[in-house]
Amino acid sequence: MVENDTITFNLRRWQLVQDQAGHNRWDMQMAKRSLDPKRVAIIICDMWDNHWSRGAVVREEQLIPRVNQVLAAARDRGIQIIHAPSETMAFYADHPARQRMLAIDTIQPPTDLAHETPPLPVDASDHGSDTGERTTYKAWSRQHPAIVIDDEQDLISDDGREIYSCLQQQGMEQVLILGVHTNMCVLNRSFAIKQMVRWGVAIALVRDLTDTMYNPAMPPYVSHEEGTRLVVEYIEKFWCPSLLSEDLL
Repeated sequence: MVENDTITFNLRRWQLVQDQAGHNRWDMQMAKRSLDPKRVAIIICDMWDNHWSRGAVVREEQLIPRVNQVLAAARDRGIQIIHAPSETMAFYADHPARQRMLAIDTIQPPTDLAHETPPLPVDASDHGSDTGERTTYKAWSRQHPAIVIDDEQDLISDDGREIYSCLQQQGMEQVLILGVHTNMCVLNRSFAIKQMVRWGVAIALVRDLTDTMYNPAMPPYVSHEEGTRLVVEYIEKFWCPSLLSEDLL
């Protein structure tokens, strides 16, 4: 939600509490945070041009129109956009958005904060494809070309230390992350949720602009959509809050 020269996020988290009878229960809590948009950055995680899983490709392409809508609105407000298509930096070696990131002075991150890592609620030990593929390989060479990169404003990096340096140099107070896949890259990349939390960076997941690698034939034997919902809830419980993309529009 935009108000004058601030933007307000409705952040959702789950908190373990005790009820009046002394029983533990999870309580969903909402909090508002208002910020100068110029103190906000969005990271687009691993929305590649291709994937070894057909199902993953189909769902990613369904997200792209909304992603572009959100990024355009964010740029208009002065939010910094960081494209992070891992393992594709060679493709962007001469891109102005990549060169702009490389020009940023390095800032050493702090020592990692201690943080427990509870097990995920879905079993992706079969690699998580719901369309039958079982052999993984690097099918990607760049970010999906349908995702707009602004040559004059955006940045490109797949390196957590580069992105941390950028966030610190620009005085960012809130990072948002969207993209794929929530139970894998969005949690575990060097620029993603777990590492940012351990560096003390305020990060939140855009929960309607993400997807999981989960096969309903695996535990907990729920639909793909329910698997994604469970992973988002896991993140809200143990790692960081989430918000909806409508807050950016």
